[in-house]
Amino acid sequence: MTRTPLHRLVFGSLRRLLYLWVRSETISQSAATLDLDRSKPVFYVLQKPSLSDLAVVDHECAKAGLPRPVVQVSMESHQEPSAFFFLDAPTGWLGRRDKRIISPTLARLVTAVNQNALAEAQIVPVSVYWGQSPARETSPWKLLFADSWAVTGRLRKLLAILFLGRKTRVQFAAPIQLRELVNQGKGPERTQRMAHRILRVHFRNQKAAVIGPDVSHRRNLVKGLVHAPAVRQAILDEAEREKFSVDKAEARALRYGNEIASDYTYTAIRFLELVLSWFWNKIYDGVKVNHIEQVQEIARGHEVIYVPCHRSHIDYLLLSYLLFTHGLTPPHIAAGINLNMPVIGGLLRRGGAFFMRRTFKGNPLYTAVFNEYLHTLFSRGFPVEYFVEGGRSRTGRTLQPKTGMLAITLRSYLRSHRLPVVFVPVYIGYERVLEGRTYLGELRGASKKKESIGDLFKVIGALRQRFGQVAVNFGEPIRLADFLEQQQPGWRQQDLGPDFRPEWLTAATNQLGTTVARHLNEAAAINPVNLVAMVMLSTSKLAIDDRGLASVLDRYLALLRRVPYSPHTTLPEGDGQQLTAHVLDMKFIASQQDALGKILYLDEQNAVLMTYYRNNVLHVFALPSLLASFFQNSGRISREQILRYVTALYPYLQAELFIRYELNELEAVVDEWMNAFVEQGLLRREDDVFIRPAPSSGEFVLLTLLSRAIVQTLQRFYMTVALILDHPQYGLDAEELESLCTVMAQRLSILHGLNAPEFFDKSLFRNFISALLSQGVLRRNEHGQLSHSPKLAELVEGAAKRVLPTEVRLSIRQVTLKRQPSPQPDSENAIQA
Repeated sequence: MTRTPLHRLVFGSLRRLLYLWVRSETISQSAATLDLDRSKPVFYVLQKPSLSDLAVVDHECAKAGLPRPVVQVSMESHQEPSAFFFLDAPTGWLGRRDKRIISPTLARLVTAVNQNALAEAQIVPVSVYWGQSPARETSPWKLLFADSWAVTGRLRKLLAILFLGRKTRVQFAAPIQLRELVNQGKGPERTQRMAHRILRVHFRNQKAAVIGPDVSHRRNLVKGLVHAPAVRQAILDEAEREKFSVDKAEARALRYGNEIASDYTYTAIRFLELVLSWFWNKIYDGVKVNHIEQVQEIARGHEVIYVPCHRSHIDYLLLSYLLFTHGLTPPHIAAGINLNMPVIGGLLRRGGAFFMRRTFKGNPLYTAVFNEYLHTLFSRGFPVEYFVEGGRSRTGRTLQPKTGMLAITLRSYLRSHRLPVVFVPVYIGYERVLEGRTYLGELRGASKKKESIGDLFKVIGALRQRFGQVAVNFGEPIRLADFLEQQQPGWRQQDLGPDFRPEWLTAATNQLGTTVARHLNEAAAINPVNLVAMVMLSTSKLAIDDRGLASVLDRYLALLRRVPYSPHTTLPEGDGQQLTAHVLDMKFIASQQDALGKILYLDEQNAVLMTYYRNNVLHVFALPSLLASFFQNSGRISREQILRYVTALYPYLQAELFIRYELNELEAVVDEWMNAFVEQGLLRREDDVFIRPAPSSGEFVLLTLLSRAIVQTLQRFYMTVALILDHPQYGLDAEELESLCTVMAQRLSILHGLNAPEFFDKSLFRNFISALLSQGVLRRNEHGQLSHSPKLAELVEGAAKRVLPTEVRLSIRQVTLKRQPSPQPDSENAIQA
């Protein structure tokens, strides 16, 4: 384009006219932070010829202080009339495109660099989005003007400006250095084609990351499901089993597809963005986002599956909102069918939710349709979100993974791995969760209530409280191909069977669930409420003076900075005094003043509720708390003894709390923590022996508080083993043991006044028993009855004496010891520890 004064006048007038209506912003990488060498010429490349796009880019460059694309560029050998070019050939009014050609500007630049007439040229790809939405058949207006994968003519671009111009987004990519391409020595013509191909692939991947992959409209997608071979076979089987026609079975399959499939629409996304923007700023004191840059990078060219922790119903909305506002496609979200309520269900479906029944058991046709729908999403590159925990955590802990969706994902990937799959863990940390009142009832033992529209009004009624901040941390991605290679080397060459269920699939799925849970916990966002809950619940009377609390919080922060749990874990800003004031302001703790100062305490309701927030980060404190507990009954312990006891207990803590460290890393981590304790004055070291401070000292008080974070978990472990030892070999099965543990835990919690409802959580006992079986401490016979090693009592008592107070051990033994053990079986049936 020759930049005559007339051209400049026309373009300037067009830009001013356009910005009477249009509002634009730069997303993802800031234009101001581009890695540009201002001493070398800069050229911008846009995918499609469009003066309106160029005007928007020119506006954003001017706003960011970058070289403008419409200004003449003076170079060493010649001048270019402008600093931009278009990658694609122009289109007509109705969208018809001419054949693909290499831009003359690109050709001249490559030739000049190749002939050394120009030292370097920097090419910056720029994308302009007039709204972000896949196409949808049932919205004719949207099909006319929404940004999509269809070829866009001038008429459609005009409509896009009119309807979506108030939400225009610009994305600058990292510059391409032409000298690097030329130096590959392929000659001018081949280098031009290579540069053109690189830019074409970039724009395709960038568009898929921002507006989603090329998508068929919903009705055709659902219809396509019933033609898939697996679904056709399920339809035939259903007709034969139910003794009705194939047409009726096909209609049922279509009904299932419509029940499941999302109806992703731009209008719903924009509506939710506006509502949620108000919500986060009105209800919460903002949202902190950490480590999203890695997701923006990995989204290009990958099938992204977001696997967040599940603490609240608004988890769905929060993640989609953040991804959208950071230039990424909101995912299709697996939601329980219980959320498909009037009004709410329709809005969620249009926001990307697809609905699934709680169980597929006894319905092979529904299973086939659902599996095919998921495979369609995965194979077409739609980002997907599901919760590996299944439901919301009512205790604040990361729940044991439900592996159903993971199994479907793995089988889909084995069936077709055209796109590399990556799991992105997302930790969502609330200073106050919206459903706190509901959880409080469930923490006290109330049964879970079915969701209803009335829940909305309960939430609205709670909005008088202060909710603090929300932190969203993106964890370390898990590349599925790499994971499978670790679990099953050479899996690509193996016979996977006609239904893609190799023998190793179940074990790999379970391990993937554990890996996801650990990565979730690695990304923990530790907030002031978590830390205050950790301290307050460790005090003997649930009370402490304000200076004491601030001092303990400062020590905890110092320890966590000295031994970071993970590069993805975040800590709160401020010191102990500021954290205390913040939690007081949120009314989680109460205070009273006396002549000596201010006393902070937990009332009965908040004491129960704070267990939820403590449990959010219990995995971070589990190992240092265990180490501190060794010094409650012993004044001095050698490093060798510490490592022996930690190694014995750690597998069970790791299984329950999904702690990140592998067993071969444990020794180094223990040494780091012990050194941190010494640096903080909590222990002294003489050679390889660690010595605790005097029991009257403040350091010993701090060590005691730290040890109490994990003591109830260790009590449950000890009680379970005590019940095992109280019964003869093969005297009970796992289900009976689980029930006995629950009853005894309830009894102990009453006797000792424990404010920890999860102390008698049946699922925790079930998981611990499973861990004992997996470690070989327990074994089942052919009837499912349990046996244990004769040495178990000696080993457990030795560890318990180190970590549990004498009165606690005696109390547990008194509650559990009901009868004398029966004679032991032959030694050949005994289990070696």
